Amino acid sequence: MDGWNYPKNEPSSCMEGTRKLNKDCTCLDVALKHCFTHASFDHLQPLFPTVRPLANRVIWFNNHRCTLSCHCRVDECRWKQEMKSQVSCVDEDDCESCRLAYCWWRTAAEFDKCAKLKLGFPNVSILTPRLRLLRELERLALVAPDGLNELQHKLLEYRSGDFWVPTGGITREDMDIPPVNTILLVGFSGSGKSSLINLMYSILGRSGLIPFAQTSSGSSNYTTMYMEEHNVLRSTRSGFCIYDSRGFDYHSTREALEEMSSWMSEGIHHNQPCFRYNDRATTADDAAMENITLRSSSNFLQREVNCVMVVANIAQIYKALKAGDLKPLEATRQLFSFPALRKSNENPLLILTHGDLLSTEERIDGRMKICEHLEISETNGVYDILCLNEYGFPVEESDPVSAYALTEAVYRALLISDRSHFPKMKFKDWAMLILLWLMRFMGFCFAFLADVCSNLGKRQKLRNEFDSRHYKLKP
Repeated sequence: MDGWNYPKNEPSSCMEGTRKLNKDCTCLDVALKHCFTHASFDHLQPLFPTVRPLANRVIWFNNHRCTLSCHCRVDECRWKQEMKSQVSCVDEDDCESCRLAYCWWRTAAEFDKCAKLKLGFPNVSILTPRLRLLRELERLALVAPDGLNELQHKLLEYRSGDFWVPTGGITREDMDIPPVNTILLVGFSGSGKSSLINLMYSILGRSGLIPFAQTSSGSSNYTTMYMEEHNVLRSTRSGFCIYDSRGFDYHSTREALEEMSSWMSEGIHHNQPCFRYNDRATTADDAAMENITLRSSSNFLQREVNCVMVVANIAQIYKALKAGDLKPLEATRQLFSFPALRKSNENPLLILTHGDLLSTEERIDGRMKICEHLEISETNGVYDILCLNEYGFPVEESDPVSAYALTEAVYRALLISDRSHFPKMKFKDWAMLILLWLMRFMGFCFAFLADVCSNLGKRQKLRNEFDSRHYKLKP
């Protein structure tokens, strides 16, 4: 609900007003307004037994979801402020330093020039790529505090096909929409795909920092050996899932593209093994291979990839560039520009990670160089997201910009997914497809017969020439 409807005679007391209200969702607005402003949520429980809290600013009433966009409990707000003051900062100066920690771009050289631009539409001719990037980061910081809950609500209520809009005169019933949309994370080793999965659980699934996906943190040489399906919302009715894949090698780009092509054409399933050329040599014995075969059971549902997110380690790429090594950047370009990854005539989403390992200027310069080499916009479809949280609290509390950027990236991926669906195959389409394959088969047969007849004719001609020469040589 976007706002509150006040009655003409507003009651002065919260409890007195709620007793006079009928138990419908419209009157509930007024009751919640008073209780969340002057008292606590517990005052509503005796009067509205069907009301139960779900999360911050969200309740369920008679199986209807109600979002409180402007008000929350006073004691809850006070508790949050006390926790933030005890953990995040000691005084106002520390609070300002915490704010600058996630608004890192505000220490850039040209940020003052960006801040002087009007909030309206400035002159496009004076907007350099660097200023456009700074304005995009400011947009995320401006929308993040209020927009995060809204996007989280949309993703929680999302069902596959909800973002599809009628196009081409075809109704939704005639579209081939899968029950679950699949988003695939791809990238090279150490790019942070599994850490990004854990971050999605923390933000979207409200699970804190529980590591659902194992990562190669520190000196660990762990790598994801199987395709892993993750329900990051931790909901039985989730309309999408995220797949974690094994990282590729910068020096084996051709092998990576071949594997990517099979994933996009044939689909993927949970626990699908991601083998490399030298994996069998490193496997201990045949029993381990048999265990791998049993784990990759074909009983898992084969899913079509609807959208791809390319995860790139911006710190690793930028440091290699400074050292004169173009291999990581070129390999990322080949992976990102692979035609099989394009859906709805759109590029895959680019997620830049580990930017906190660079300085502000290096982080901005690295993003601009990567986008320039990939020939894409530095502000559209590109997100700079931190994989890990050093504070030990949910990311939306310590870094709301990264939390919102990740949520927006998932939301955008679902928009692309719902645009990529095709119409269902009807009888006429199946008949045309069978006829097409039959004609191709007949063409292959005629080509084969023509080739056989041609070879027989050549042999007969050679035999006749040989016989005529042999006849002339006889005395």
